[in-house]
Amino acid sequence: MKHTLSVLVEDEAGVLTRIAGLFARRGFNIESLAVGPAEQTGISRITMVVPGDNGIIEQLTKQLYKLVNVLKVQDITAIPCVERELMLIKINTTTTMRSEVIEIVNIFRARVVDLGEDSLTIEVVGDPGKMVAIVQMLSKYGIREIARTGKIALTRESGVNTEFLKLQTLEAKV
Repeated sequence: MKHTLSVLVEDEAGVLTRIAGLFARRGFNIESLAVGPAEQTGISRITMVVPGDNGIIEQLTKQLYKLVNVLKVQDITAIPCVERELMLIKINTTTTMRSEVIEIVNIFRARVVDLGEDSLTIEVVGDPGKMVAIVQMLSKYGIREIARTGKIALTRESGVNTEFLKLQTLEAKV
């Protein structure tokens, strides 16, 4: 199972290196990593997606807390969250199929950010599932390049689990 960890750290040189080293020494992979300033000056939020069972994640959390600059570690996998990712994707296009690609882009509420003679660069913002879906739809045109930010997430103050609501809606339709 993949877990999403939200880690608050002091914004100092070498903190990310120590965290990555901790994972590497224990043979754990980080599938997604996003770092940026948090709400308080001098504090950064690291959002990581890490594969492993609950026991492994608990062990990693304890190890993270032993690092000097780590302030808070939270496994937000099962907590209702707002999750987003940014992806730029460059697609092969010709003038004849450009409108077809733009139609797909519009359906996914993405936007064209660059236009070349034989390519389109598209910006997509959304949950990781949306990224997979649009890549599948656009792959038949030929993907030249993809750049993704990695997942960022914040817990929902409302406590409403939109993933749970999506599942309920799908089950009701079946």
